[in-house]
Order: sequence, then structure tokens, then C-alpha cells
Amino acid sequence: MKRLLENIKIAFQALFLNKLRSFLTMLGIIIGVGAVVAMLSIGTGAQQSVLGSIQ
Repeated sequence: MKRLLENIKIAFQALFLNKLRSFLTMLGIIIGVGAVVAMLSIGTGAQQSVLGSIQ
């Protein structure tokens, strides 16, 4: 348990010491997740459009 708390402390220190790197990493993750969600939404919408035009 002590080692886990020490590792968490080191992780938070690294986050606060490398603020720009942490910000850019979070920004990249947010953009990536947003892109995946957008592509899935576009695909689902296109599929429904095609199915609607067939029927």
C-alpha cells in the first residue's frame, strides 16, 4: 500500500512539473476520442440514410 501511494505521489509530481506535456497529451486524447465519436456518428447516419432511401 505504501508503494502504491508513493507511485501516485510521483505521478502527480510528474503531471505538475510537466504541465505543457500533460496539457498536450490530454488535448490529443480529447481530439482523438472526438474524432472516433464523429466518425461513428457519420457512419451511422449514412447507414440510416441509405436504408431509408432503399425502403
